[in-house]
Amino acid sequence: MDDIRPRCGWCNLSNPVYVAYHDAEWAVPSHDDHHLFEMLVLETFQAGLSWETILNKRKRFRQAFDGFDIERIRRYDENKIAELMNDPGITDRRKIVATVGNANAFRDIQTSYGSFDDYIWRFTGRHVIYETGMTTSPLSDAIAVDLKTYGMRFIGTTIVYAYLQSIGVINAHEPECFLHRER
Repeated sequence: MDDIRPRCGWCNLSNPVYVAYHDAEWAVPSHDDHHLFEMLVLETFQAGLSWETILNKRKRFRQAFDGFDIERIRRYDENKIAELMNDPGITDRRKIVATVGNANAFRDIQTSYGSFDDYIWRFTGRHVIYETGMTTSPLSDAIAVDLKTYGMRFIGTTIVYAYLQSIGVINAHEPECFLHRER
């Protein structure tokens, strides 16, 4: 029997990858720096595209970006960038170059705060924010500005807001969704 539980309106029920992401990952608090970096890379590639498109290519991104190994990505040179540009699932040079720079900034933040987890969750005192119907907030505004001071690119307030949802800092499951919580 098909799972008929109500879900957020954005979740394409005919895409099992999307449903699994919605049900088991989106808005689930993450404290693993490797996962936090992976989601940051994917969210930056989402700029101008749909999240479903990126999610459907997630395995390809993992392959292309060496399993999101931050140390390897930090060392990418022009040859690796050219290789990625020839990958039909990747191709956007500006986002590839930003990913390399963002890996360096991510590492700088880890060095300053002990972990990226400690950095990102300090903005909310390690508490999950429950809100729906938003694409930006004063929180995402502040984090976007702060990340840019470390040199991160493709990190505007809308991307940061989506990132915060993807890593569970913000739980935005819609009221009709079986995963919705008020607190």
